Amino acid sequence: MITINEIQKNLREAIKTSTISKSEIASRLGVNPSTISKYLHRDKFPSIDTFANLCEILDVSADDILGLRK
Repeated sequence: MITINEIQKNLREAIKTSTISKSEIASRLGVNPSTISKYLHRDKFPSIDTFANLCEILDVSADDILGLRK
């Protein structure tokens, strides 16, 4: 069973391997940079449309972030 901590870990890794800064991601999503930190370190998850846009910005599949690929 996937946990929010695993999703956050996958999201942190996707951001780390991308060439896009957290502040640029926030700007593209139209959110405050602190919101990105909340997605990565607190029990806050983006809305489904924001999550989809985040995956698109990072050029990563939602399945990879959600840990659905084996």
